[in-house]
Amino acid sequence: MRRAAPALLAYAAVRALGLAVLALWGLGTGKDAHHLLSGRWDAVWYARIAEDGYGYTLALGGGKVHSDLAFFPLLPWLERLLSSVLPLSAADAGLLVSAVSSLCAAAGIFAVGDRLHGRRAGVALVVLWAALPVGVVQSMAYSESLFTALAAWTLYAVLCGRWAAAGALAALAGLTRPVGAAVVAAVWVSAVVTLVRRRPGRAERGRVLAGVALAPLGWLAYVVWVGVRTGSPSGYLDVQGGWGNGFDGGLAFGAFVGRLLAGPAFPAGLALLVGVALVVWLYVTGVRRGQPLPLLVYSGTVLLLALTAKGYFGSKPRLMLPAFPLLLPLATALARLRASRAVPVAGAAALAAACYGAFWLNGSGPP
Repeated sequence: MRRAAPALLAYAAVRALGLAVLALWGLGTGKDAHHLLSGRWDAVWYARIAEDGYGYTLALGGGKVHSDLAFFPLLPWLERLLSSVLPLSAADAGLLVSAVSSLCAAAGIFAVGDRLHGRRAGVALVVLWAALPVGVVQSMAYSESLFTALAAWTLYAVLCGRWAAAGALAALAGLTRPVGAAVVAAVWVSAVVTLVRRRPGRAERGRVLAGVALAPLGWLAYVVWVGVRTGSPSGYLDVQGGWGNGFDGGLAFGAFVGRLLAGPAFPAGLALLVGVALVVWLYVTGVRRGQPLPLLVYSGTVLLLALTAKGYFGSKPRLMLPAFPLLLPLATALARLRASRAVPVAGAAALAAACYGAFWLNGSGPP
């Protein structure tokens, strides 16, 4: 913790700036920052599950049926637990979980960056993750911070060869978000390569196989439970279909960008193309620089799931938020700068992200 302290302090400073700008923005728009963080969109669904359990559905036009079964259970479980022992509502418990989890995520991200490229790169990686344009989600009563914390420490455990811990953490990540499948994939692919290339001894092989067995249990348990509850093996996919979600290889997203480019929203379409090109470039750069396999599998799977999914396209930047290994090339470049240059660059990025986050959260659609 002493080694990670600069990263955690820098992370807290960036997020505090984001919250301060959000509060000041709210004075101009008449919107309460606390409500924006804990009382809208997905946060409302999580709080309802924490208070009443699963079973709520909302029928909309066009055949869409929004069921709370679309939301994985670990965050509402924690909200329910905290609100039962502390004088907090479920929504405020969600904010507490998010705050603690975001610090745990920052510590895990630092640990990965420090192990691979040294302390300065680890700090830079944390700052860049905190200063992402959609970084405000890390402070919301959403599941992204909790998931990223579990994913980061899973990857760190794999890098250290702690397979049982990696499997247990991956199982918890699988109870947090559908993209927990990316964490499972990172554990499994890394385990296969370890078994094939290194041919470990009996004891180590047993630990690797234990991690492999544990990793999918959380994700699989929830998907199977939804299938049993709905009476269909494809129950979870059907629930997501009711929300208009699913996977089509990116056709719907491509059509959406095409409509933007062909209309008056051309700048927005162009910005989306630039953003997609940037994340793909970052991933390719990681491959070329020999980024460790578990990180490549994890971030690649997160990107693939985000870019090939249909549904509400405004949420795609948020869906890619947990893919922190993409930032490693930028973090190593920032770490090479002198402090007199690195600090202003990081500060400018944090301020820009704070302003964008406040603007985004005050919009009409969910992030």
